[in-house]
Amino acid sequence: MNALGVVLGEHLSYAFDDPGAVSFLAGVADVCAAEGTGMMIVPTTGSDDDVTRVTQAAVDGFIVWTTSDDDPVLAAVRATRRPAVLHGGPGPDGLRAVSIDNRAAARAVGAAAFTRALRPAVISQPLDRRRASSLGTSIEIDDVSFPVTRERLTGYRDAAEDAGFSWQDVVTAVCSRNSVEEAEAATSALLSAPDPPDAIAAMSDQQAIGVLRAARGHGLGVPGDLAVTGFDDLPAAAQLDLTTVAQALRDQGATCAHLALGHPTPPSPPSWSLVVRGSTRR
Repeated sequence: MNALGVVLGEHLSYAFDDPGAVSFLAGVADVCAAEGTGMMIVPTTGSDDDVTRVTQAAVDGFIVWTTSDDDPVLAAVRATRRPAVLHGGPGPDGLRAVSIDNRAAARAVGAAAFTRALRPAVISQPLDRRRASSLGTSIEIDDVSFPVTRERLTGYRDAAEDAGFSWQDVVTAVCSRNSVEEAEAATSALLSAPDPPDAIAAMSDQQAIGVLRAARGHGLGVPGDLAVTGFDDLPAAAQLDLTTVAQALRDQGATCAHLALGHPTPPSPPSWSLVVRGSTRR
């Protein structure tokens, strides 16, 4: 093969700004370098020319970064009949997927977030391709078309119900992007409400950083006034003493590249672990 194409459903700069994406792409690059194969980032933004951009990409195989079930890019990738792998699946029939058990991981970190809480809340990544921001309760999880978001919300619902809460009472702030700034603004809105949350499970470490900034801006102590959890265990998580889920995104990128290059399938799905630090109540 001469090149692998990484289909990234984000603005191109996301590949260089988001720590999780950077780590994942580094894993792809490690394998490409070892195999003497090039790597091309194919950005898609929901525009009408996304399918054309994918089908005309001068690559021999595809790795698709996390996307929605109804993304037309998936059908376009399959129609090329080139080797293809989806990160963050599950994917449609005929498209291999690489993903941790997001539901189990979210249930575990949600349990850490909601320990001794009275008013739990969630900061979520986008629900569907519209990427609409929202704030409210009673999220219909079955209607969520991003598999990663759907599975993590299901895990948080499990954790909330395990702790004695009804999912209908858990406030969820949906962000349009995996952005520190947007999560900070959403958290500030939550904390300004008449009954602010005392525990927030964020769907990424990037979002959790925004939560911590907002808590500091409102003069709240963590975890005394507000318990906070993230997801991914990026380097900043240890620096901020953040309870989170550890997953090896670089290794997952390498696994996707190996599969796209036709190497043997790994014997088991990627692993994850709960990392408990000082941002949650013991």
